[in-house]
Amino acid sequence: MSEVNVDLISQNGSVGAMAAKLRTQGLNLGRMRPFYDDSTGKSYVTVYKGGDPKKRESYQNIQVNAEATLRHNEWVFLDKALYNIKEQRLGAVQDLVAAGLIYPLGNAMGTTVLEWHDVGDAMTAVVSMDGATRGPNDRITYQYNYLPIPIIHVDYEINLRELEASRNLGNPFDTTLAERSARRVLETLEDMLIGNATAYSYGATDSRGRNSIYGYITHPDRNTVNLSIPWNNSAMTAAGILQDVLEMKQALLNAYFEGPYQMYIPSAYETVLDDDYDTSTPGTTIRERLLKIGGIKGIKVMNRLPADNIIMVQMTSDVVRLVQGFDLQNVEWATEGGMLSKYKVMTISVPQIRSDRNSRCGIVHVS
Repeated sequence: MSEVNVDLISQNGSVGAMAAKLRTQGLNLGRMRPFYDDSTGKSYVTVYKGGDPKKRESYQNIQVNAEATLRHNEWVFLDKALYNIKEQRLGAVQDLVAAGLIYPLGNAMGTTVLEWHDVGDAMTAVVSMDGATRGPNDRITYQYNYLPIPIIHVDYEINLRELEASRNLGNPFDTTLAERSARRVLETLEDMLIGNATAYSYGATDSRGRNSIYGYITHPDRNTVNLSIPWNNSAMTAAGILQDVLEMKQALLNAYFEGPYQMYIPSAYETVLDDDYDTSTPGTTIRERLLKIGGIKGIKVMNRLPADNIIMVQMTSDVVRLVQGFDLQNVEWATEGGMLSKYKVMTISVPQIRSDRNSRCGIVHVS
C-alpha cells in the first residue's frame, strides 16, 4: 500500500505532483472518472452541467477519446466502499460533520488558500441619561490569516487481467485496495484534526502559527491544564476525575466560551469511566456523573489521541470547522502498459482551529 501523501495549495503555489496537476488542469472530478459502455464500445465521463447537484438531470455523459478501464457499475462499487469506510473511520471529524461545522469551498482548486479573519474587541457601549452623548466611535480591527488547502491522497492499482477474470467468472468487484486507501486517508485527516500530524505550513508564519494547519493538541492558542494523575492510575479517584473536568470547563469559561462542549479521551480511559462513581450511588458511572456537568454534550473515545491527553472543545464554528473542497473520492490517475491502471482515493479537506485577536480559543488540552 502506498504512503499517504499530503499536497498543499497556497497563495504561493503548490507542493506535490497531485496539487500541481490539479492546479494546472483545474478540478473536474467527473473527467477523472472515465467509464466504458459495453453497449456502444465507447468511453464516457459524467460532468456536472448545473442545477441541483443531488438530481440526476444536473449531469450529462460526454464521450471521450481516452480508453476507460472500469464500467459504470464498477465505479459505483468503489464509491460504496468509500462510503462504508467513511462511516466507520471518522471520529472527531465526523463530529464536525454531524454538528454542521463545515465550510464548503465553492471552487476548491480556484481557492488556493482560505483567507480568514480574527476580530479584536471594539465598539464600546456608552451609558447616558439623554442618549445624545457620543461614543468613542472606535472600529473593529481584523487580522488577516491564510490557511493552506491540502489534498490528501493514496495511490492503489487495479490489475486489468485480474479485473477481466473477475468479470468473466461473475465474481464481485474487489474493492479491498480502495477500502484500505480510504482508511489511510481518513486516519491522516483525523490525525490532522487531533494534532498528531505535521503542522503543515506554507509561506511565512508568525508566533501564533498563522498560515499553518494545527490540531487540537498543537494549536498555540489552546488552553492548557495539567493532568493531576492519569485517570487509569489506581491512585486516581472518581472525585479527582470530576475535578479535572471541572477545571477544563472553567478554563473555557475564563476564555469566554460557554459551550456546548465535546470531550475526547484516549482509549485507555474508556473503561475507567464505566466504573461506578461511588458506593453511595451504585449504578451511576463516572461517565454519567461527568455528563451532568452543564454544557458537556458528549464524551467520546478518540483512538488516535495520545495516551494521557484529554480534549474539551466548544462545538461552534468560531472554534473549529472542516474546510472542504470535496469529500472522499475515487479517481483514475494513469494506465500503464495496458495491464495496470492506477487510481487515487483523495479528498480536499482541512480542519481549521480558530481563535480571536486576543488569542482566546475554545479548546482546552489536558496532558
